Amino acid sequence: MKSILKKAVLLGIISTGFSFYAQNRNLDNYRQPDKDGIGVFEAPKDSVSTFDGVKVRIGGASTLQFQSLDNENSGVVPLVEVGSNFNLATANLDLDVALYDGVRMHLRTYLSSRHHNEPYVKGGYFQIDKLNFISEGFLEDFMNHATIKIGHMENNYGDAHFRRSDNAQTLFNPFVGNLIMDSFTTEVGAELLYRLDSGFLAMVGFTNGKLNQSVRDVNGTTGGAAFLAKVGYDKQITDDFRFRLTGSLYNTGYAQNVYLYTADRAGSRYYDVMQNPTATSHDFRSGRFDPGFKNKITAVMINPFVKYGGLEVFGTVELTSGRALTETNDRKATQYAGEVIYRFGNTENFYLGARYNTVSAELASGDDIDINRFQLGAGWFLTKNILMKAEYVTQKYNDYPTGNLLEDGKFNGFILEAAISF
Repeated sequence: MKSILKKAVLLGIISTGFSFYAQNRNLDNYRQPDKDGIGVFEAPKDSVSTFDGVKVRIGGASTLQFQSLDNENSGVVPLVEVGSNFNLATANLDLDVALYDGVRMHLRTYLSSRHHNEPYVKGGYFQIDKLNFISEGFLEDFMNHATIKIGHMENNYGDAHFRRSDNAQTLFNPFVGNLIMDSFTTEVGAELLYRLDSGFLAMVGFTNGKLNQSVRDVNGTTGGAAFLAKVGYDKQITDDFRFRLTGSLYNTGYAQNVYLYTADRAGSRYYDVMQNPTATSHDFRSGRFDPGFKNKITAVMINPFVKYGGLEVFGTVELTSGRALTETNDRKATQYAGEVIYRFGNTENFYLGARYNTVSAELASGDDIDINRFQLGAGWFLTKNILMKAEYVTQKYNDYPTGNLLEDGKFNGFILEAAISF
């Protein structure tokens, strides 16, 4: 009975969404979830309001891959044999609600994901672009440049998270996989972003440093805190040329668990590669790397972005250090990534791209390792809501100790991905 009720509620929501679709679905200061959202980082800021009452925008996304990958290692530890077939289809449900002039709510639910077949809420937030709910014109000059976000939400650390696949929302990612060190987490906190007309921007934020919320006392505390900051410059210099450069910081003192590189409960796109067939649990993060800074971390990310005509260049330099409570000294991990995309066609509805991604890190065992990945990608937007992608990927694991599953590890092959977002 409960299952039937859940399906009925979901069907009602979807049916309501289709009825809304025929209406004007545009919201103020909102990143469109389709092709129009490509190249957008933080949600745009415009002091002109179109608010005329509460408006509910129901959207979503669905993605399916056909995977054909091979994996191998030194042979000391056996690997799961992988072949060619379809992965589990993933789906998102988005609710975006204009609640008041300059106040919007966002809520994303993963309806289906690699790690959770059942629906669960990713997170949500309030975005405040005006304080007119306090009084008309309250701090108007300040709020013409400021955006406040409060919630259990995706942290604004770095710029790479704006271009990653978020479960079924994959239109913003020109490739199939995210970065090897996939910096993404959802925590309870608040952020203040301030943007000048000249292109300069600055952001500060605080969170409780916890992915899984709990009031339990561990090691004499219910948790820690995390500090976020970002400074940068983003300017459309000419009609053809745009330049953006940002530097970001994520820093914790003590945290019960640091999830910056393990918080994506949706899982990675490279299903079942580099896995031990005798393992008692499934590694849904296969193909990624977590440096294992369990209780303390300082992470800095620098991201340049250049677009000239159809040519697009995006880079990542990430320098991290941290440790677990059981360690006496901090360890380091470094990530570099560079991608070049060329978009062409009447509406830039086709693209070709390449990305190189490398990670160097010291493991808790004291071993220094390297992981290198190369991706070639191509895409075709059939419409602004429908994307077909193809990717060739090869990833190698170097200098892992003898007897480690990843010793002389490697996987490579092709993936096709079909994505819808609206």
